[in-house]
Amino acid sequence: MSVEAAHFNMHDAKTHLSRIIERVERGEEVIIDRAGVPVAKIVPLARRINRTSIGSLAGRLDLSGDWDSPQTNAEIAADFGISS
Repeated sequence: MSVEAAHFNMHDAKTHLSRIIERVERGEEVIIDRAGVPVAKIVPLARRINRTSIGSLAGRLDLSGDWDSPQTNAEIAADFGISS
């Protein structure tokens, strides 16, 4: 079952843009009409991962034992043109 997107005329879209964006952020798609003809569709972008707490990446990252060694830091600095 598909849900039909909400339609707004151009004037209402300009007047209520913040409310329309809130709807899109909740996952809705919105169609903007000009003189009753659909001209644009606003769709949600892919959401970023919500990181709500410290440790939310636990088990997802694998850092080698020397990830913060002076040698590794010097190599990174050199990659960015920074002398250490």
